[in-house]
Amino acid sequence: MTDNLQHSQFFTMVTEGAVLKEVADLISKETEIAVDLEMDSLHHYQEKVCLIQISTRHRNWLIDPLSIGDISVLSGPLGSENIRIVMHGADYDVRSLYRDYSIAINNMFDTMIASRLLGVTEFGLAALLKARFDIELDKKFQKADWSKRPLSAEMCAYAVSDTAYLLDLYDQLRDELIQKGRLGWLEEECRLVSQARASEKDGPLFLACKGAGKLKGYALAILEALLQLRECLARETDRPTFKVFSVETLMEIAERKPRNKMELSSIKGMTPSLIQKHGDKLLNAVSIALSMHEDGLPVYPRQKREEPSDGAKERLKILKSWRQQASKNVGLDAGVMAPNWLLEGIAEANPASVDGLASIAGMREWQRELYGVSLLKELWPAQNC
Repeated sequence: MTDNLQHSQFFTMVTEGAVLKEVADLISKETEIAVDLEMDSLHHYQEKVCLIQISTRHRNWLIDPLSIGDISVLSGPLGSENIRIVMHGADYDVRSLYRDYSIAINNMFDTMIASRLLGVTEFGLAALLKARFDIELDKKFQKADWSKRPLSAEMCAYAVSDTAYLLDLYDQLRDELIQKGRLGWLEEECRLVSQARASEKDGPLFLACKGAGKLKGYALAILEALLQLRECLARETDRPTFKVFSVETLMEIAERKPRNKMELSSIKGMTPSLIQKHGDKLLNAVSIALSMHEDGLPVYPRQKREEPSDGAKERLKILKSWRQQASKNVGLDAGVMAPNWLLEGIAEANPASVDGLASIAGMREWQRELYGVSLLKELWPAQNC
């Protein structure tokens, strides 16, 4: 790792389209590259990709999309089936790249997923690099505002470190997966992650609000009015919604229905400055919601979930007991090998064959191959599965 330690200290900052075209041409000749992104979701209403880090085995680039604008030349190499895109915890980055630039990743290797499929329990990038290469990553800029310019030397060094060692990590993890016969598992998982896309907000805002399901009638109407107000204020001030009002504060307002600033001041999170700044708007939102006719009040949609049969409950107990030992035997975390929601689906469907397992929503091919037969023997002990 000595060469790579030195390699990590050097990078090229890319702020012009012509230079980016040269970078795209260079990485198009590689067989694998490391990629990471930095966003500003903690600092702005509309989050965006602020920096793209790319490393080969000999070079590092920090690409500034805020300066360049059009980065479509990266679509070719990043979307190539012939170039392995090595990332760590890629789900959010994959969604963001496609959301902002319509760039899709088609041949990915996620080092976090690889670690979990190898039974590693500490799978954060910093933990992995420390354990395998004795490299300490400084994560002090993890929550920084990456939209600010110019970037400091320290921030650039931080950004480069997220990709400079990824290919060395990839080499080790890939070899270990091959040795264990699990590379195909990784590839299946990564294909699914590569298809992830950012979801658009649709319907009432309370649908995406944790805890809203416990509210009814006027309380739910108030919550929706407050969430709409928060969305408007966040957009106007270019701040993340959680920095305008917390969900906990809005939930308490909805439940307690304050009518004046004195009552509003007793609610947790409502500081004097917030009351002075937004108190009238909050009380107006409450008042408008309370003036609604009962027939127009929102109703939280609830999917009617049938209670599992006694047979399904008993099968789930059997499957959880089986999983406890089976996961130990293969050296996997139980939640990776067979999460609870998957066992619940299997218990309810009660498939009688390995082929029948394919109809279980979310079940992977590698899972069926790994333990399909032994799982069915638990469900159907009298049959030869």
